Amino acid sequence: MSAREDQDRAVATLRRVAFLLERAQASRYRAEAYRAAARTVERQEAARLGALARAGALTDLPAVGSSTAEVVSRAMAGRAVPALIELEEQAAADDARTTPAAAALHAALRGDLHSHTEASDGATPVQEMVLAELELGRDYLAVTDHSPRLTVANGLSAPRLRAQLAQLAALRPAVAPFEVLSGIEVDILDDGTLDQDPDLLDELDVVVASVHSKLRMDGAAMTRRMLTAVRDPRTDVLGHCTGRRVAGRHRPPSEFDARAVFDACAEHGVAVEINCRPDRLDPPHELLQLAADAGCEFTIDSDAHAPGQLDWLRAGCERAVAHGIGPDRVVTTRSAAAVRARSRR
Repeated sequence: MSAREDQDRAVATLRRVAFLLERAQASRYRAEAYRAAARTVERQEAARLGALARAGALTDLPAVGSSTAEVVSRAMAGRAVPALIELEEQAAADDARTTPAAAALHAALRGDLHSHTEASDGATPVQEMVLAELELGRDYLAVTDHSPRLTVANGLSAPRLRAQLAQLAALRPAVAPFEVLSGIEVDILDDGTLDQDPDLLDELDVVVASVHSKLRMDGAAMTRRMLTAVRDPRTDVLGHCTGRRVAGRHRPPSEFDARAVFDACAEHGVAVEINCRPDRLDPPHELLQLAADAGCEFTIDSDAHAPGQLDWLRAGCERAVAHGIGPDRVVTTRSAAAVRARSRR
């Protein structure tokens, strides 16, 4: 093996450990430590990196601590990395619990329409999110960072979103035939309007509309708010519809007339998101059944804020099959071209 190949193996191993930590819901700081080390190692001259490894001096590098140095040293020497082995075994055990029907639906998924990058409140640059989705064997990823009113999540103003669109255009040739879809998770404002320049929304491949504020609004007002957003021709997907949190800082679901909202989704061609974040799992089962009965279509989305979280879709598949929702009703089993063609704009 050449020094460059040893270096590449070390970088890939660090990124794989970070991916599996994110997948397993480990501390964000642990995963970020491995990603920071990967970036440092990747920037080094291969010969210098080899010399530092032989001297046991990898921790002289910025962002490389004792744990990440051990991973680099073992990976460069072609030796087993215990931390990686343990995480791979855990991931395999988790996957083995997937039911056959959910596994079949998971295998049919071709993309993800809800993901975040460091441009808003994600952990990594868009390139790392795209690379992870590509390595998962999927065909496309929609980049849907937050809109401006969600300041706590560093939502994108119109100029910042336009800059991101230019970034995505430059990235696409490098990853083709994988497709990077332009998108946004746009806030549904109090009156049901969408929190972004309408002309700019018209340029996007995917618009996911979600409620993030005043979640305890009166049920009738919340229903009017959501119906206004669903009827907006720029809305493609209704994101995490109840806003609930079932882990960490618990939050009850918002109150609204779910049947009226899902009937409107079915009428206007707005897909209902099955959000796979372990702390959301939204909609709840009873509302998911209502949406199925209303004739809605669905997306199964990760709402990923880090690359490893893109591999959370099995949970959504389990929830879908429990309510008789098959691949024909899941938008994300279709091609990127079909997703674009389905756009309501």
